[in-house]
Amino acid sequence: MSNLLVQNIKHTNNTTSMAIDTSGQVTIRGEGSATTTNLQQGLAKVWLKFNQDTPSTLDSFNVTSVTDSSTGLFLLNIANDFNSVNHTVMCTHEAEVTFNNNVSYNEIDNSSAGQDKIYVAENGAVRDCKNVNVTDFGDLA
Repeated sequence: MSNLLVQNIKHTNNTTSMAIDTSGQVTIRGEGSATTTNLQQGLAKVWLKFNQDTPSTLDSFNVTSVTDSSTGLFLLNIANDFNSVNHTVMCTHEAEVTFNNNVSYNEIDNSSAGQDKIYVAENGAVRDCKNVNVTDFGDLA
């Protein structure tokens, strides 16, 4: 097996577009400017597409299991925990019922570094939905 040892990757005009430090952190040049972005911090660390009706996991990353707790509530169990409870969780779901002034919402409780509690509701009532999408961002432990 061969290794490619590199510290910077440069464009032909000699501007650095990617740098790798001694800890393995990758920094890339931002869009349209000379600012840089840490590649690892910009990646989703957990994602899930879940069918609450079945219940079944349609696809996932860094998820060990999903527990269907009750109507509209499920627990997403994370394989590699976050370093704290202060990670960002985003959740969307496909509205399945048509009402006048339909209001859909997702309530998220990430009170644990290794689990998200997701509540799904429409028109003020919790309910199971076929397509629930969850994405977590933050620093892993």
